[in-house]
Amino acid sequence: MCDLIEILSQLQEKRPFFHSEADFQHSLAWQIHEQFPMYSLRLEYPLRPGQPEHLDILVFNQDEALAIELKYKTALFFSVVNRELYSLKNHSAQDCGRYDFMADIERLERFVQEHGKATGCSILLTNDSSYWNPPRDGNCVDAEFRVHEGRALSGVLSWHSSASKGTTRGREKPLSIKGTYNCHWQDYSEIKANTNTQGYGKFRQLIVNINRQKA
Repeated sequence: MCDLIEILSQLQEKRPFFHSEADFQHSLAWQIHEQFPMYSLRLEYPLRPGQPEHLDILVFNQDEALAIELKYKTALFFSVVNRELYSLKNHSAQDCGRYDFMADIERLERFVQEHGKATGCSILLTNDSSYWNPPRDGNCVDAEFRVHEGRALSGVLSWHSSASKGTTRGREKPLSIKGTYNCHWQDYSEIKANTNTQGYGKFRQLIVNINRQKA
């Protein structure tokens, strides 16, 4: 329907990073609108009336729909760009962040199955290298939710038995990924350290595309 890799490439020239996930969501939606004004867009689109689940962005016309889910997970970063101050906090809780990203994929698979000509795209943008690097310990509590470079995402995924209740609270249920998706990280932007910049300035993106055949 539209090439999100190209759209993100165009967006990066204007916005190498974002203040928050909501900022990322709005900026991406506006970039899509500028490049594809013939499509309609909705933010926080409800999946079902009266239910809490929603899509971050829905792009559609009379014949097609593209559902987009976003995650923006940051490590400490401070920068001033064009007199605009960016002070990003350390989100930590990467295990929960990975679970939530996989839950987005599960949600998009359901949406694609229920809507004939729909496709889905789940995007994770981060400057936290622990997302794209493989774990040092293969027995970590979120081993099945890992999204490092080269990992294949598929099947029923669960927490390790050693995961604490504090970690899994609100995220207890296993996730079922029907398709198979290979993790391939791409560079989004990199800001070199200087007097106006501190912290982790390399941002990378993971894009998972979902269609009816995979889902």
